[in-house]
Amino acid sequence: MTEQRSAVQTYTVTGMTCEHCVRAVTEELSALPGVEEVRIDLGAGTATVTSAAPLPIESVRAAVDEAGYELASGVA
Repeated sequence: MTEQRSAVQTYTVTGMTCEHCVRAVTEELSALPGVEEVRIDLGAGTATVTSAAPLPIESVRAAVDEAGYELASGVA
């Protein structure tokens, strides 16, 4: 039996300034298929996503955009 490892990716998100921002981005990223956990570092402006498999960058960008913020780069 093989153990499947989760994918962990960190993205740079611009425009987050408060806990409301954190909640909005977390909610949108958490809704993506396969996402297990989302951790936001407000000070660093990053979102770390743990998922069953690597996420398509287009999906991450769309989720961050839906939350009202901008994905500054792909994986940080």
